Amino acid sequence: MYITKIQGTPQSTQPWANACTYAQLYEQASDKERNLNFIFATPVSFRQGGYDTVLPVKECVFNSLLSRWNKYSGIEIPSIPVESVYPSAFDINTEVVSNYDSKFIGCVGGISYRMLGDVEALAIKQMNTLADFALYAGLGRKTTMGMGMVRRV
Repeated sequence: MYITKIQGTPQSTQPWANACTYAQLYEQASDKERNLNFIFATPVSFRQGGYDTVLPVKECVFNSLLSRWNKYSGIEIPSIPVESVYPSAFDINTEVVSNYDSKFIGCVGGISYRMLGDVEALAIKQMNTLADFALYAGLGRKTTMGMGMVRRV
């Protein structure tokens, strides 16, 4: 294998490349944008109790991002207004990934969430920070194996 190119900034032909500090992500996040749109490029699944679920319900999506953000960023977000987030559109389907003796099921496609009701500007900024963070953190289970590659659109 030969490395021919390394990209650290977004390109029109490669939207998956970028580099940013946690502080920059937080500072650049909008405190007005209420639409949170994602593309799931590789299968995404979540652990609920003792089982996996492939449906990207708001609690699974945003709590996964919040957990990783609080673990690594050094900029704690104590809570998020998940109760104000509702799916507004989706085009998703399941996909199976085989890995040696195991099979993993996840969802791929696009989903849009919208924050509704009276949500404070700080909470909107924090939700936008998490949505932007998805590109770097991935989402759900098995991200180290390539699952859960997600980006905001």
